[in-house]
Amino acid sequence: MLKTITDRGLGLLRRFGREEQGIMAVEFVLTLPVFLFAIFGIYTYWDGYHAMNTAQKATYTVADLVSRQKRELNDQFFQGMHNLMEYLTGDNLPVEMRITSVTYSGVRNQFEVEWSRSPYNEIPELTTESLQPLAQHIPMMADGDSVILVEANLQFKPAFAETPAFYMYLGEQEFKQFIVTRPRFVPHLCLQNVYCG
Repeated sequence: MLKTITDRGLGLLRRFGREEQGIMAVEFVLTLPVFLFAIFGIYTYWDGYHAMNTAQKATYTVADLVSRQKRELNDQFFQGMHNLMEYLTGDNLPVEMRITSVTYSGVRNQFEVEWSRSPYNEIPELTTESLQPLAQHIPMMADGDSVILVEANLQFKPAFAETPAFYMYLGEQEFKQFIVTRPRFVPHLCLQNVYCG
């Protein structure tokens, strides 16, 4: 009797070993986490690069619009540029920006701030002193030349930021854009109620 039970058990085990039904389901269950990790990871990195690219293009667009101005600028203009930047980047990228007019003084051998404005006072305005660490990013200019700096800081939060596996590789990021452009139609952009040299 014991032999029949043992033979029967061994027969069932052999049949189970030869059976191939359900093997695909097991393989699928084993590979599914790796596949999902790859898909979500690719999407997360694509989303990050897309946000960075959008931030850069939006900042260049605002810088180009500012450089084309011929009249005195005022606070409404800067708020309009901020609103445009928010529209171009979308709701998921909070924006802070600052627009600064800079001239080069050959006598003092330094860049000097003519004026600086940040819509809604999001970023402290630049001064000649606080500009100096950024001078390495400004191209060489002739004495008295003027350029416009458009700086934008955008906060990026990945779509799967709450997932620890993705957060450790790509957490919240701040994309900083620093665009230097010359006024196109006038030598200096003037700010309302500020002396324009």
